[in-house]
Amino acid sequence: MRYFNIPRSCINVVALATVLVAITTASASAENIQHHPIARQNGSTRCQVSTFASALPPEARVERVEAVGPGGTFGEPLTNLMYPIPPTNLPELCAVIVAVASSATSTYRFGLFLPTEWSGRLLTVGNGGFGGGINWLDMGAGVQLGFAAASTDTGHSSTTGDARWAFNNSEARADWGYRAIHGTVSIGKTLVAAYYDRAADRSYYSGCSTGGRQGLKEVQISPESFDGALVGAPAWYTSHLNTWVCRIATYNWPADDPKHIDWRTLAPLAAEIVRQCDAGDGVADGIISAPEQCDVDFDALRCADESTSSSSSNSSASAPFATSSYCLSDAQIGTLRNVYAGYVVADTGETVAPGFLPGSEQQLYAVLNYSDASPYGLGYVRYFVLDDPTFTLADYTDDVLRLAAARDPGNATADAYDLSAFRDRGGKLLLYQGAADGLVPATTARQYYERAVAATSGGDVAAARGFFRRLDVPGMQHCGLSAVGAPWALGGASQAGMLGPAAASVPGFADAAHDALLALVAWVERGVPVDSVVATAWRNATDPASGVLRQRPVCAHPQVARWDGVGAVDDAASWRCAEPAADTTAQTPEQTSAAAPGAAARNPLAALVRAARGVIGAASPGRL
Repeated sequence: MRYFNIPRSCINVVALATVLVAITTASASAENIQHHPIARQNGSTRCQVSTFASALPPEARVERVEAVGPGGTFGEPLTNLMYPIPPTNLPELCAVIVAVASSATSTYRFGLFLPTEWSGRLLTVGNGGFGGGINWLDMGAGVQLGFAAASTDTGHSSTTGDARWAFNNSEARADWGYRAIHGTVSIGKTLVAAYYDRAADRSYYSGCSTGGRQGLKEVQISPESFDGALVGAPAWYTSHLNTWVCRIATYNWPADDPKHIDWRTLAPLAAEIVRQCDAGDGVADGIISAPEQCDVDFDALRCADESTSSSSSNSSASAPFATSSYCLSDAQIGTLRNVYAGYVVADTGETVAPGFLPGSEQQLYAVLNYSDASPYGLGYVRYFVLDDPTFTLADYTDDVLRLAAARDPGNATADAYDLSAFRDRGGKLLLYQGAADGLVPATTARQYYERAVAATSGGDVAAARGFFRRLDVPGMQHCGLSAVGAPWALGGASQAGMLGPAAASVPGFADAAHDALLALVAWVERGVPVDSVVATAWRNATDPASGVLRQRPVCAHPQVARWDGVGAVDDAASWRCAEPAADTTAQTPEQTSAAAPGAAARNPLAALVRAARGVIGAASPGRL
């Protein structure tokens, strides 16, 4: 599932260490990330149906081929419900659409962008939610970096929250679950080879939410598909996550129940949680960087006239929130506790899906909703599990979870944890997750990571880091953006599209130090591990021209970003990756000498990072 500016009507319901390696080896090594050997193709003679038709398997046919000139655009704005905005500022390329019969009753489509100047790499991009549509926007961002790019419509046409296409349609579910992405990768590689007269040197993947699930699923069923996979906020536990969303709705509805938390309460609630949890990493900067360490003071949330606490234990609640019109009753606090706790099966006490972390409150309307249960939960139960459009939230019981787990409609759940086949062939997996995600709990990414490390590496995190690394992004919401101005842009799936149809990578920072996809390429092709990626936030969240607000390294687990206590807190050079501190004493930037003359000079890491920026900046931006 993906939350991407969903209107209310639809919701109802890098590496810092890599930089240092580049400095200490040679400046040319940073340039190598940008200047991969380029293959140039004569698009005017090759961009035609005959080039591709003879290479297709019998079940596939060419639907459209079109040459796109430099600075052009391509998409399906009138028919693509999921991705109606086409990318712009494209390089010269050949655009191809192919239709594939996946069974006697089902068909999926996929698109290809084949740039004239090609890096030799193929990038497959994922989708979002239940949506059906070729993701031209993410393809456009990839092709600007020299990739050939591919995407599937997953076998249907719909918006992100619309699951009605799955009703009594097991073949369409299979296309969405795994089959369309697998066929796109397989046939896409064939067509790339036909167009360029040689196979792609490397195959990569980038997707978030449902796209993250798609990437994990493909790695699990076909370890040879990708050399590197960038997986964001994966909704991998389909049978449990989507029923968990339904269960959450039962905690909060109906609206006239005393336990109901009105959506208008979420923003002030979020501000109070930030007030309580911000300093957990030792820095009071408005960003919850250690949400798992936050012990929420529920007394501070309770309405003053309902408090049953002693005056001493409720002293912190003399607070603005507890005395405001947005305070919570005991029943509402119970609802919030349930959201944090996860899905606990009533008759066994077993926790079958983890809960949301403190800091996610601002986006929890995506599951708590405005006026009804989330379509990601209710739609999944109605049209995937039960084939019963009359099912209502009042009908939900834990038996629905058990049925979903037993049936796993579409074979969508990506719960194969042993990744040794992918690891053994040299594959690299980079998983990132926003800690403030209010749609797919950040804890679910950690859950998969821990199970995969246990199954693949015997629980040895150090050994697993050789092929699998995890980035937890403080303050980032679902797939991107932040409600608290936290650095979030790191080259993740759909993030360029959040900045506009012409955007690619991290504008102004298209290098392996700031872009997770480019960092993944450096890891796969040059053996430079992803120890961190510097995330960026702008003064206007979606306008890079507004200037950088903050940058900060996002460190690969188990390390976290630690402020040096000297440099400017919004400067990435003032942070380093280190083991989590046992004890932290919170400081605000005003309590330090961050602004003192010569502060940067006293921080050797700052000088190294700035030097690295100069080296990478000298390389041609926008190319791998």
